[in-house]
Amino acid sequence: MAPKTRAQLAEALRKRDVPDEAAEAVLSRFSELGLINDEAFAEAWVDSRHHGRGLAKRALAAELRHRGVDTDTVKEAVERLDPDQEAETARRLVERKLASTRSLDPQTRTRRLAGMLARKGYSSGLAYRVIREALDQEGIEMDEDFP
Repeated sequence: MAPKTRAQLAEALRKRDVPDEAAEAVLSRFSELGLINDEAFAEAWVDSRHHGRGLAKRALAAELRHRGVDTDTVKEAVERLDPDQEAETARRLVERKLASTRSLDPQTRTRRLAGMLARKGYSSGLAYRVIREALDQEGIEMDEDFP
């Protein structure tokens, strides 16, 4: 069983018709013992999903909120990611995908690469900067009016 947040465990207990008072007592005790720790869960989630899937802060925050992690804990966890580290991850993602787009025109390549980065939560500004750098390294110049 994978680690769960307090909210996920509370929902599981609700589904099993555990009375609210009993569920709260169990969850509180688990928290006291350190068996439930949303902060540690969020930090591990960010590290794992950023390095494993290349997700950006925005996507990571959305996933954590979906799992019931409170806003302050989400913010602390995603702010641990260095902007330079995030940009480097975006560069690696583009580099990996670049070869499969070589037969396409530059605008189509740019759109596909930007779409891939957007789905992973990267801002359009960072995405287009990284894509432009990668295409420049291939000797392809982009039109100034194309993002």
